[in-house]
Amino acid sequence: MAFVAGLLLGIALGLALIVGFVRSENARSKRRSELATTIAAFARMSVQDSRKILPAELYPSWVVFTQRQKLTWLNHHLTKIWPYVNEAASQLIKASVEPILEQYTPIILSSLKFSKFTLGTVAPQFTGVSVVEDGGGGNGITLELEVNWDGNPSIILDINTRVGVALPVQVKNIGFTGVFRLIFKPLVDEFPCFGAVCFSLREKKKLDLTLKIVGGDISTIPGIYSAIEDTIRDAVEDSITWPVRKVIPILPGDYSDLELKPVGTLEVKLVQAKELTNKDIIGKSDPYAVLYIRPLRDRMKKSKILNNELNPVWNEHFEFVVEDASTQHLVVKVYDDEGLQASELIGCAQVQLKELEPGKVKDVWLKLVKDLEVQRDNKNRGQVHLELLYCPFGMENSFTNPFSHDISMTSLEKVLKGGINGMEVSEDGNGIGQKKREVIVRGVLSVTVISAEELPVVDVMGKADPYVVVTMKKSGMKNKTRVVNDSLNPVWNQTFDFVVEDGLHDMLILEVWDHDTFGKDYMGRCILTLTKVILEGEYKVCFPVDGAKSGKLNLHLKWMPQPIYRDA
Repeated sequence: MAFVAGLLLGIALGLALIVGFVRSENARSKRRSELATTIAAFARMSVQDSRKILPAELYPSWVVFTQRQKLTWLNHHLTKIWPYVNEAASQLIKASVEPILEQYTPIILSSLKFSKFTLGTVAPQFTGVSVVEDGGGGNGITLELEVNWDGNPSIILDINTRVGVALPVQVKNIGFTGVFRLIFKPLVDEFPCFGAVCFSLREKKKLDLTLKIVGGDISTIPGIYSAIEDTIRDAVEDSITWPVRKVIPILPGDYSDLELKPVGTLEVKLVQAKELTNKDIIGKSDPYAVLYIRPLRDRMKKSKILNNELNPVWNEHFEFVVEDASTQHLVVKVYDDEGLQASELIGCAQVQLKELEPGKVKDVWLKLVKDLEVQRDNKNRGQVHLELLYCPFGMENSFTNPFSHDISMTSLEKVLKGGINGMEVSEDGNGIGQKKREVIVRGVLSVTVISAEELPVVDVMGKADPYVVVTMKKSGMKNKTRVVNDSLNPVWNQTFDFVVEDGLHDMLILEVWDHDTFGKDYMGRCILTLTKVILEGEYKVCFPVDGAKSGKLNLHLKWMPQPIYRDA
């Protein structure tokens, strides 16, 4: 009986274990199926979907969304067909670069041409590709290809010096890293489904090369190495670097709209810099600034040199041609002039043009860094102050002529690019080809020095006796407030009027001084352009006192315009 009971118990327990195991496997299978469904959903999830689920500020710093794809298959096939690509690409590059080399031939040379040009046997490697959204302007496809190339090209330059010496110079050890942009546009319903291909070097990350005279040492000729190297780099920049692009027609048609053309102008006022790093052992740096959108010699602008100054005030105006506001940027580099020696870089900064609102002035202070590519510089190198105005071509048609006496001036862009675009207008309203006029903005500037706050202690008794000297930079006209004794928070409420002959190029300087019985002590200053008051007509501002440990100056500015023309 006990045996039967044990047998029945064993069978029941075995059945229970089987049922439990089956249910466990079914539940596990269901969980795995649900997990697979979830993973599949994540695989289909786009960047936009993820951003709906989780705000950007909650993403970990290591999360990076990219559409970059690897191109192992392309590199494999490119290696096979490289001998044919090399021949075609070499001819194309030589034809594109050689005219630019002639254009940028340094003055110490009479001619500079290729006698041999081939890219060698080592094919470049494509490390990634991405699709640029709407990069084709809505009627094309744009790809960006990341390229690395440590090639073995055979490139020989024939150079002739001014003294009649002919030298064959070999370009060796080229190392290149960059991003190429391909635009297939326009899309058509005829094979291969696009009318033309545009290609350009979208970004040049690295370009290393070595020059060697065939059968000699190039270093024996002073200045020749750097001159040729600079010429090669300029030629690369000007011949193929974006926004320059080469258009290759695939189907018959007119593709002139794909070629490079200006789309607008950028007005830049280089106002000042402050707290620049001192590069001189004796005295102070002699700073000047170089500004450019494209780093070409004939496109770069240079400010005047201000000697022995770490807080230079330039107040200079420059104009640049813009060819692609969505990708181009303005670069500012501040140097210390070293006379006959090479200038030393103090720092550099850049502004993306896409950050500028067309037709609106943007006032910016930019922190100077050592290198625009490597953002690991925490050293204080100073700041540079700019005012920027981007004017796309055709936008001026929406402006009203600000020079009519019955229309008040409300924006600086009207002054710079007003309804007649700074031209004398013919009877039919067309100003194209007419003589350009220089815009002179004349008016009265009313400056009310209201008060100051938290000025630094100057006197032994823990106070100061401050007053303010108000100066117009161009005319040198000055006014001075009364002295307020024993106060670090003085109140003046004094108003001064200045007749300004050229408001666009003048500046207001306010210097804070401490009055002493036997002299005066300099406390700090504020420097303002007249841009904002011309734009707004009237405004109040609380301005920090530069050069002082603390302190702010409260001002009220008012502009009463009287614009006039003066023929350039």
